[in-house]
Amino acid sequence: MKVAVNYKRCEGHAICVAMVPNVFELGDDDEQVRIVNDSPDPVDQEQVATAAKRCPVEAITVTED
Repeated sequence: MKVAVNYKRCEGHAICVAMVPNVFELGDDDEQVRIVNDSPDPVDQEQVATAAKRCPVEAITVTED
């Protein structure tokens, strides 16, 4: 699994950060989410997929390797 954030869409709602903090974090300016691990461990993959679905602006993309 690969994870990406579309920074033109991200508004920093941080739902993904709350769900999977070892994959996503808020940037220093707290305006956009950053990816800290773009290839999450299998144990986190379901939560990452759910976080992508819950993003209110659909800024997270999840693809399979």
